[in-house]
Amino acid sequence: MLQPPILQTGDKAVILSPAGKIDAGLVAKAADLLCDWGLGVEISENALCRTGRFSGFVEQRLADLQRAMDDPEVKLIFCSRGGYGTVHLLDKLDFTGIRQYPKWVVGYSDITVLHATLQQHGIMSVHGPMAKHFAEEGPGDISVRFTKTILAGEPVFYDIPVAKYAYLNRKGKASGRLFGGNLSVFCGILGTRFAYLPKNGILFIEDIGEEPYKIDRYINQLKLAGIFDRISGLIVGQFSDYTEDNDMYSALYESIASVVTGYDFPVCFDFPAGHVKHNFPLVMGKTAKLVVKEDQLIFKQS
Repeated sequence: MLQPPILQTGDKAVILSPAGKIDAGLVAKAADLLCDWGLGVEISENALCRTGRFSGFVEQRLADLQRAMDDPEVKLIFCSRGGYGTVHLLDKLDFTGIRQYPKWVVGYSDITVLHATLQQHGIMSVHGPMAKHFAEEGPGDISVRFTKTILAGEPVFYDIPVAKYAYLNRKGKASGRLFGGNLSVFCGILGTRFAYLPKNGILFIEDIGEEPYKIDRYINQLKLAGIFDRISGLIVGQFSDYTEDNDMYSALYESIASVVTGYDFPVCFDFPAGHVKHNFPLVMGKTAKLVVKEDQLIFKQS
């Protein structure tokens, strides 16, 4: 698995929008922040386009991403936001250039499918905050700072007190390549050649705005697809903007726990990553170590 080179002062970063449209002011603020890191920042030609819910037609979004992937001078592809639409690009992209000139791709949510496809081509990437988060939260935000340290080559080490959902956790240790991302988006490519499913990997999941019965469906889909038979650990991130369904047997997180009851891999709930303020960055495709204790969670990638 290729790990892109660490960012250096003067390296070129491109902000682009492979999915949903975004406000120009947010992109400008994010560009300023990346400039403050010492990077040379370019906003792609179609990053600010608006075509329905998308940032331009498929051809425009594809051209921006392909150009950035092929450019040997680009060291960082920074996605402006998620939304929907990255899936339109997957079977049209040529990964020859990015394998020849590896570079970091940063994003999450709808960008989950791009991460999976990059890992299928042997390239690591960062599941983490995007331009919108950078603009709204600023340089002092912990998730922004962690993203900077990862791109600068520092190891990932999160030592997190276990709190709200400790009673659902399953203690243990796991080691394996990290994969997954947004649950509903990830399930959308299961059974295709774009799904990255490493043997003995650690699966991370999060989501936003999905009704509990749909989350239950997705979790059972993973079970029926045999995903839980091949993983070494499960990290349940933040599931946000949903309302509990009183007609379900159990609450959302409890329903997830019930589906994985019959397995012996460690499980942690309430990991600080997802569509929330504390969206800790993770290196997808890289080996991770997970330790779940009664009162503590340790996650590291070095």
